[in-house]
Amino acid sequence: MTDDNLADFERTEFSAHGRSAPVYRLGTGPAVVVMSEIPGITPRVADFARTVASIGCTAVMPHLFGVDGKDPFAGPPVVGPLATMARAIVPACISREFTVLATGKSSPVTTWLRALAKDEHERCGGPGVGAVGMCFTGGFALAMAADDRLIAPVLSQPSLPFGLGRKAKEGIDIAPDELAAVRTRCAAGDLTVLGLRFEGDKLSPPQRFRWLREQLGDAFTAIELPDSSARPDSPMPPHSVLTEHLVDAPGEPTRAALDEVLDLFRRRLLTDA
Repeated sequence: MTDDNLADFERTEFSAHGRSAPVYRLGTGPAVVVMSEIPGITPRVADFARTVASIGCTAVMPHLFGVDGKDPFAGPPVVGPLATMARAIVPACISREFTVLATGKSSPVTTWLRALAKDEHERCGGPGVGAVGMCFTGGFALAMAADDRLIAPVLSQPSLPFGLGRKAKEGIDIAPDELAAVRTRCAAGDLTVLGLRFEGDKLSPPQRFRWLREQLGDAFTAIELPDSSARPDSPMPPHSVLTEHLVDAPGEPTRAALDEVLDLFRRRLLTDA
């Protein structure tokens, strides 16, 4: 795969709460905020956004880190991908915008993301907004759901907080008041939360999904895939369900997981379609 110039996306700048960053938009209809995984808006993340736009939604990709459109596996084998990852993850880990190690705390950037969702709801219309977080940003979709505008959150391989201890594995990066708001919405039947991970993924451990079930009850739907269903020619261990490890073919478990995500957006956002 080569770099993606994102030429089919409209590029704008969004500013709120002291943060200004590029936002890439594609499609028409209710908005879905697509938050990239480390190392950033890769060609496969952009392709996922295109798939979201193809069902009648507006895919909204904010720049959070990394180099937009860059193929993370370009360059010399091993050295090229490692350099790309390091250029993204080191600044992200030391940035005040992201809470990487602490449990029970939302990343400050989620305040900006909620403002973006509000702006996109006003721009695009519809009953509300969807959001997909992946890996580093997986839990951001849950924190955003403290706002009633967010009605279709997807947590794909949520990986924060980092850490080997029980507390880190059993929690997720969301503040107690925001978690309480999400739990209230789930209990009232106003919210359905979808989670995806590979069974052997150590970055997104099974304890995290068990904790989400305890917190959200039947409102949390978990899709846990066998590692053998991941795209076999990826140089990474099974992790990125919707992007790097997607096998986009009928009958493939990862394609079925993608269809579940798209069906959630259809049910919750495209109510008049």
